[in-house]
Amino acid sequence: MCGAYHAGMSLDTLLAEAQELLPEAVRLRRTLHARPEIGLQLPFTQEQILGAIDGLRLTSVRTGEQVSSVVAVLEGDQPGPTILLRGDMDALPMPEDTGLDYASTVDGAMHACGHDTHVAMLASAARLLADRRAELAGRVVLMFQPGEEGYHGARYMLEEGLLDLGPMSDGSESPVTGAFALHISTMAPSGTVGLRGGTLLASSDTLRITVRGRGGHASAPHHALDPIPVACEIVQAMQTMITRRIDVFDPAVVTVARIQAGTTSNVIPEMASILGTIRAVSERTRTKVHDAVRRLAEGIAAAHDAAAEVEVELGYPVTVNDMGYAAFALETARELLGPDRAREMPSPIMGAEDWSYVLQQVPGAMAFLGGCPKDLDPRTAPPNHSNRVTFDEEAMATGIATYAAVALRHLGAA
Repeated sequence: MCGAYHAGMSLDTLLAEAQELLPEAVRLRRTLHARPEIGLQLPFTQEQILGAIDGLRLTSVRTGEQVSSVVAVLEGDQPGPTILLRGDMDALPMPEDTGLDYASTVDGAMHACGHDTHVAMLASAARLLADRRAELAGRVVLMFQPGEEGYHGARYMLEEGLLDLGPMSDGSESPVTGAFALHISTMAPSGTVGLRGGTLLASSDTLRITVRGRGGHASAPHHALDPIPVACEIVQAMQTMITRRIDVFDPAVVTVARIQAGTTSNVIPEMASILGTIRAVSERTRTKVHDAVRRLAEGIAAAHDAAAEVEVELGYPVTVNDMGYAAFALETARELLGPDRAREMPSPIMGAEDWSYVLQQVPGAMAFLGGCPKDLDPRTAPPNHSNRVTFDEEAMATGIATYAAVALRHLGAA
């Protein structure tokens, strides 16, 4: 499979060229970091992206109808296939406590997952690729995506025709034959790249359980039907279910993040609610856990003459890297960075990604870019989604070059 993507050709100058573009990438990243936007409507971010790619002589640039996405197409001078590169755009609804000079100026919003770096890296990679237009056999689609943080932005973009590109300008067919995304992380040393074939990230579904009993006076629980101990029993039983019903080599995680009941000390409430998440690394186990949680909750409640209503809200599917494309991307990263800075990950991560929707349609891969600040230890540094997370901006040069290298190899230009 790797040979089909021209692996082994020279990528000698890409890192140096990416380093030259780093100051502008940092400027864009900091602009976005200071003005984070949440969800599917990101007008300021979209405006900054359009400005950053202006002047690259792109074949087409279109913005989303339902969401503030940007899809830009860069055509090579020769016919060939299409590769899709993704950079997600949205921030998280949380405070920032980093103390950075360019910290968020928007209350309750922070780029705590590094999507500001993804946008800046992809825009700079577009510049590298535009400078090599004459060498490209095919085209590059730049996918700037809102709403990754739980809003299904990739799915909206697919529904709006992300992959429906038609032929190239000369009329030649140019199918989308590969897709690649990077995600920065403080869990790895700065400037490293890690990925694996097969399952990379888990599915993520929201679990809601409502236990209904009968309210009463706290002094006489026998006259009431207390839903709180029933809810507690359900929570404990779900953990036992995971360790005794689920294959340890095809794992799942059920985490209860909130239990809510009652109003004061001397009242037994009528209702208790449980909120949590279900994550799995295969669709088979995902379905098995959904069914098991429902049976368990309803059965325990019934044993206490209470009732349980179980709702599982489907989130992102399992993210599965194509085996061949992951091998190609890893080989490309090793050629670009050296074997010490590009590694194969031993196991999946239980986070989730809506890049999974794209990988269900196109063979491709996601890789993790190490961005831990050099004065911190990846094992103890504030992680993504922390209110104190910071990233080493020097790592962005590696990301810029990696985006470009995968595209150039895919299209036979390196």
